[in-house]
Formats: sequence, C-alpha cells, structure tokens
Amino acid sequence: MEYVIIGNGVAGTSAAESIRQFDQAGNIAMIADENNVLYCRPMISLVLEGSISPDKIKIRPENFYEELKIEAMFGNRVEQIDVANKTLTIKNEQAVSFDKLLIASGADPRPIKATGLDLKNIFYMRTAGHVQQMLEILPKVKNALVLGGGLVGFKAAYGLLRRGLKVTMLIRSGYPLAMQVDEVAGKIILDELIARGLEVKVEVEVVAFEGKESVEQAHLSDGSVLPCDMVVIGKGVLPALSFVPQDKIEVDLGVRINENMETSTAGIFAAGDVAESVDIGRQTPWVNAIWPEAAVQGRIAGINMAGRRVAYKGSLSRNVIRIFDLERMTGGRVNPPKDSYYEVIQTTIPRKKMYRKLVFRGDKLVGFAMVNAIEQGGILISLIHNEIPINIARASLMETSFNFKQLMKS
Repeated sequence: MEYVIIGNGVAGTSAAESIRQFDQAGNIAMIADENNVLYCRPMISLVLEGSISPDKIKIRPENFYEELKIEAMFGNRVEQIDVANKTLTIKNEQAVSFDKLLIASGADPRPIKATGLDLKNIFYMRTAGHVQQMLEILPKVKNALVLGGGLVGFKAAYGLLRRGLKVTMLIRSGYPLAMQVDEVAGKIILDELIARGLEVKVEVEVVAFEGKESVEQAHLSDGSVLPCDMVVIGKGVLPALSFVPQDKIEVDLGVRINENMETSTAGIFAAGDVAESVDIGRQTPWVNAIWPEAAVQGRIAGINMAGRRVAYKGSLSRNVIRIFDLERMTGGRVNPPKDSYYEVIQTTIPRKKMYRKLVFRGDKLVGFAMVNAIEQGGILISLIHNEIPINIARASLMETSFNFKQLMKS
C-alpha cells in the first residue's frame, strides 16, 4: 500500500503514526513545504516574546521519520492532484503515486489588500520560520504595527510588548477577538489591552505601506498615517487547497469530509485546518482550524486509511487564552443568530472583570463565553461535545459551584 500525506503538521504526523500502528509494511511518503520535524505551532508566540527558546517547541525527535520509515519529501508544495491516475505533482513536475492520500496541508495566512506589501519587515505569523525572521530584525525595531484583533494578532502584539516595543494594533471590528467573543467580553478585553500600554485602533485598516526598502509608515482607511518599522499581519487563515481539483473533490471553504475523514473521492482523505467537517455546536459544515481538532482528525484519518473504520463525530470550536490579568475561554457557538431556536443567558460582575454567557438550542448547551473564573470551561465543553440534555435550571450553570453531579442527580 502506498500512502501519501500532504503536510507534516500535527494532522499529517498523527495520521502517519496511526497508519504505522495498523500497517507496518505499507510505504508512507510525507510531502511538506516546511523542512522540519513536528513542532507545537501554538507556541511560536512564546518564542516571539522570548519566554522559551525555539528548540523547546519541537514535539517529535529528529529521527522520527526514520523510526517510522517515512519518506520525508520536504521543501515541496504540491502543485496538483490527478485523481484519475492517483498521482500528484510537486516541483520540477515530479510525480508521486498513491493508493491512499491524505490532504493535511493546513492553512495559509489570509492576505490583505494594501499597496507596498513587497517592502521588507512585513511579516505573517504562521510558522516558526516567520517568527525566526522577526527575531532577526527586532534589535532595530522601535514601532511595531499589528494588523488584526484575532488570536494571532493578539499573540503577536503581546509578544512584541514583552520585548519592550511600542505596539499599535489595528482592528477592523469594534473590539478584539470578535470571532471568538461577543461585544460585552470584547470590550472588557479591549479595556485591559489599553490599560497595559497597547495602542488599539478599532474600525480601521491599512490601505498602503510606504518606505524605501523597508516599511516606514502605514496609511490607514481613516486618512491617518502611522510610523512603523515592523508589521505583523494577523488577519486569520484560509485552508491551503489551491492544488485541489474542485471538479473532482468537493470543496466549500475547506475540503468537505464525511465521518470517516474521506472526501467525495474514495481513497482521498482530509484532516486539520484544510478540512471542513460538521460543527457540533452549529450543526452545519464548518472549518475549525484549531490544534486539538487537527490532532484528532489526523489520528482518525490515519486509522481509516489503514482499513479500520472509525467515525469522527464532528469538530467543536474552543479556545482559552490569558490576556494579561484576564483569562478568556470560549466554546461552541458564542454569537448565535437572533431567532427562537436559541436562548442566551449572561451575567457580568464588573468589579471582578468577570463575564459569563451561555447559549442553548432546545435542551442542549451549544456555546459559551467566559472571562475570568474559567475553571468550569472543561465541563461546559463536555456538555456541548456530548450533546447532554440540560434538565436543571439553566441559571445554575452560571454558578462557579456548578458540577456534573448536579446533572447526574437530575
């Protein structure tokens, strides 16, 4: 059996390990543009801020591919897939044949529309390589500009603040983390960022960069101009699927997969940030580009590729992050549409900078947002993922004393 895996991130690596667990004889080839062993991508921001060294984020040994007898074809991007002939093409028109194929190509940074993007010292923050490039110029940087108020943008801004730089964050929406929290939580977070010395401009974006060779200033949509000698673009990601033949493999935002991680073409699977599965909270196809889902999807895809049928229930968005003195955790559908299918309850305790919001659909919890006192977040995630009916007073889930025992008694 000839297995080919596109991508050496956590989804591709987990798939390779599962395949080898059930098939010791099959050939495994792994193709990826990054030329390194698996590392923890969520930790690259810690390298940027200087709290850990780059070697600390590696989570597999250097001899990993040799031990699992994997042919590592790194430094390559797949150019196209020939579904009919079961081959794919990489650079120099080299063809690679497969019996089973996994698309785990991850995601690429979402581009922005602005002139002057070819100037030096303008970065994305998606890979360890991107962070290494930033570290090389940091000694000469005074004014950093971060585009985007999502998780990547925040982590970049926090890391650069820790390095002692003056940092300005531009957010197109009215508050940070708008894709993860609602306006109430977003404003609590915004106030904390400003209080900690981060300059934040909301409802504005960059239209142009200027400089001789390196970036020197940014022109904004409100007509103002900001000095900057470093820019980090953190506007989210898009599934990396330019090589996927969309007339042969069904694609929406990501590559559509069934419960066995298989695409619309038999023998071709997808997992990780490139894959679109059913979202448990939303009950609709969705791309949840988060590390834990990528790991699970890769493992299940590998098992199915090796011939064991295992079902994947679906993905669930969730995230936890510490923002200076604030702890923020979200899960499932935080901002539902305003219709009769959903019930929302929420509470705020300003003196403790504490906020809780729960979203219900019918008798089930489908989403939540918490700022501070997040210890019960794991319980809430479990309630959503396992679709457990809530048969007690819903307000009791807002209490910091809530536990599973109360549900069991009901």
